[in-house]
Amino acid sequence: MRQRPWWLAALWRVGGALAALWLVATLAFVVLQALPGDQAEAALGGPGSQASAEALASVRQQFGLDQPLPVQYGHYLGRLVTGDLGVSYSQKAPVVEVIGPLLAPTLTLAVAALAVAWVLALVTAMVATGTSRLAARLANLLELIASVLPGFWLAAILIIVFATQLQWFPPVSDGSLRGIVLPTLALAIPLAGYLAQTMREGMLSALDSPFAQAAQTRGEGSWGLRVRHALRHGLVPGINLSGWAFGYLISGAVVIETVFARPGLGRALLSAVTQRDVPLVLGVTLVCAVGYVLVTMLADALVALVDRRSAA
Repeated sequence: MRQRPWWLAALWRVGGALAALWLVATLAFVVLQALPGDQAEAALGGPGSQASAEALASVRQQFGLDQPLPVQYGHYLGRLVTGDLGVSYSQKAPVVEVIGPLLAPTLTLAVAALAVAWVLALVTAMVATGTSRLAARLANLLELIASVLPGFWLAAILIIVFATQLQWFPPVSDGSLRGIVLPTLALAIPLAGYLAQTMREGMLSALDSPFAQAAQTRGEGSWGLRVRHALRHGLVPGINLSGWAFGYLISGAVVIETVFARPGLGRALLSAVTQRDVPLVLGVTLVCAVGYVLVTMLADALVALVDRRSAA
């Protein structure tokens, strides 16, 4: 079968990414429009503001809320194309300026959690595929427990044990390196359980394959079989999950950033939903979607690289 040119594959990928972003933007717009309440009232401070009819009419005209929904949707997409995310109702500032300072804390937390999750998953998968049955069963049990732990419960336990009892880390993020440890673990441990399960299955499948058995007959030991022959096959499904993992980390940040009083997109999104700040909700949603698409494309590139090396 003839392989597609690389530029055509890249164009197909970019087109798929743009379609995904359009779908996310459209769904977010439709869902927020369906929520109860008046956007003009929300822009003036909510129901408690007791805004006059004249003030509400002025705000509707200012933000184009007096126009039909198809017209609002068209203007909304037009602004997105130019990079204009609108003006936050609650912050009274452009959404780009509101989101900008919050990107670094959330991305730092997400990257740190992903790195820690990968380390934990690799160690667990290596132990689970070893020759010791007791260690393998223990590793399997740990990855199963980790994968089902609720993030808010785990965060509370980490605060009780490591902040209140042992006093090793602060209970809330204080901007220091120590302040990011507990939020990182709260996000990383459940994710590590998912990654370890996926990687273990890929490694076990590789260890049962003919090429691994042939290597074993040549005198390859258990450690060498896992590192040189099985690990790459376990990495592929784990890398494939990285795009989903990024989305999981961003959604989990909504809870974790709130529990640890950490600034970031998660807390901003929760506050914006509560205040029905439609432009800010849409802005945060789209920024997260862009990050998800970029990480997914990077994961696809890494999978292609690992697959090529595995086949070599």
